[in-house]
Amino acid sequence: MVWPGDAPMGPTRMLLKKPVIAAIAGYAVAGGFELACWCDLRVLEEDAKMGIFCRRWGVPLIDGGTVRLPRLIGHSRALDLILTGREVNAREALEMGLANRVVRKGTALSEALELAKQIGSMPQTCMRNDRMSSYEQWDLSLLDALQREYTHGLDSLRFAQQGAAGFMEAQKTRVRGSKL
Repeated sequence: MVWPGDAPMGPTRMLLKKPVIAAIAGYAVAGGFELACWCDLRVLEEDAKMGIFCRRWGVPLIDGGTVRLPRLIGHSRALDLILTGREVNAREALEMGLANRVVRKGTALSEALELAKQIGSMPQTCMRNDRMSSYEQWDLSLLDALQREYTHGLDSLRFAQQGAAGFMEAQKTRVRGSKL
């Protein structure tokens, strides 16, 4: 899915079918900050810094920063960053919901890849439909959003029986092998 109009950071006008994970080492500021906000998940190294440093030079946010940031962390917190252009360290980013994980220095990429592997091991139809529903709900009334979630859920149900059977088999195996 692509929205009309160009974006300086490229993909920020796109809503991809697969999750996107940012691995952040060092600085993610200005356009890099907006690109990080576009990602589904953000893994920051413990010494990473984020911020809207472009504020200091009068450069506007034009890659979705004023839209995505409030949706990620709430309007009041977003305005604090948008209006001041201040730096946010990794711990604060995690506390405010801007970061999903904070990891040791030098491990952001490997941790992001491990997270991608974990997500990739999940049943894809259900995961992708739930992800899409969570994005689509922003444009809909509550009733329409609930209907969309239900529709996506129905599409995923064809795989749910197989998943439930796998869960039950795993539970039987675990019970058989346990020492009770």
